[in-house]
Amino acid sequence: MSSEPPYSGLTPDTVLDALASAGFAGDGRMLALNSYENRVYQVWLEDAESAQRSIVAKFYRPGRWSDAQILEDHAFTAELAEREIPVVAPLPAVEKTLHEFRGFRFAVYPRRGGRTPELEDPDTLEWMGRFIARIHAMGATRPFAERPALDIETFGREPRGWLLANNFIPADLLEAWRSAADLALAGVARCYERAGEVRALRLHGDCHAGNVLWTDDGPHFVDFDDCRSGPAIQDLWMLLSGDRASMTRQLGDVLAGYEDFHDFDPRELHLLEALRTLRLIHYSAWLARRWDDPAFPAAFPWFNTQRYWQDRILELKEQISLMDEAPLAA
Repeated sequence: MSSEPPYSGLTPDTVLDALASAGFAGDGRMLALNSYENRVYQVWLEDAESAQRSIVAKFYRPGRWSDAQILEDHAFTAELAEREIPVVAPLPAVEKTLHEFRGFRFAVYPRRGGRTPELEDPDTLEWMGRFIARIHAMGATRPFAERPALDIETFGREPRGWLLANNFIPADLLEAWRSAADLALAGVARCYERAGEVRALRLHGDCHAGNVLWTDDGPHFVDFDDCRSGPAIQDLWMLLSGDRASMTRQLGDVLAGYEDFHDFDPRELHLLEALRTLRLIHYSAWLARRWDDPAFPAAFPWFNTQRYWQDRILELKEQISLMDEAPLAA
C-alpha cells in the first residue's frame, strides 16, 4: 500500500485551478458528489449567462487506468452521444477531453439532473432495455483495444489471489473463505461451459440503478468508468432483484424492450448467477485495494471485520447452489 493517500493533494483550490487550466472558471462554489473510486465535484461557473451554469468534474484515481484506457471510455460515450443515445459524455475543452494538472488527470462533464429509476415498474424496465440494446448495438460494431475484459480471470481468479496474497482474510476464516471462493469459481467455470461461446461486446460494465438518471424523457446513462468487454447479460442482470419468479418477470420486461434494437442470446442466461458471483469476489478485493484511501474506512466501517468475512463465506455458498440451478427462462 502507498504511504501517501491518493487524493491528499486534491484540495478545493487545486480542483478550481485545474478546471481553470482547461477553460472552466469556477465561482468558488463546489459540491463533492457521491463517488469513492474517483473524486467527483459539481462546480458552479463564473459566467452566470452561460447555458452551462455548473459542470461535473471527475478526477481519476491515480494508477487505475492508463490514458489510453480513459480516452477509449471517452470515445465510446462520444460515439453513443453522436447517435442520440442518452449518455453523459465528457465535454471537449482545448481540443481534448482528458486533462492533467499537478499530477491529477480529470475530465469535465455537463451536469444532468434526474432521479433513480423505478425498477419495479414494467414500463421503466422495458424502456431501460431499449436503451441498453442501443448501447450494445453500437458496442458490437468493434471491440475495445485498451479496456480489459470482464471474465472469470479479471473478476474472479485475480482478485481471489490478491486477497489471499495481501492477508485481508482473518486467519481463523482463511480456509473456509478459500474453499468457498474456489468452489464458487469452479461453479462459474461450469456456467461458462454451459453457455458456450458467447459474444463479447463493449459494455457499460456497471449498469445498476445508481448509474442511471431518470427524467420524464427517460434514462440518461452516466459513469462509463467501468466500461469493459463482456457478454450482454452483464448490463442486464443488475436490473433484476427478488425471488426467481420476480426476476423472471423483470427479465421479460427488459427483453421486451431490448430485442426491439438488438438480439439477445438466451445462452447468456447461464452466466447470470456466475457474473453475480464474480462481482461479489471482485467487490471484496476492490474495497481491500482502496483501504489506504481515508474515504473508504470512513464509508465502509463494516469491511474487513470478522462478521464481514463470515457473511461473504455464506454468500458464496449460496451462489454455489444458485449456479447449479436451471437458468431463468427468457
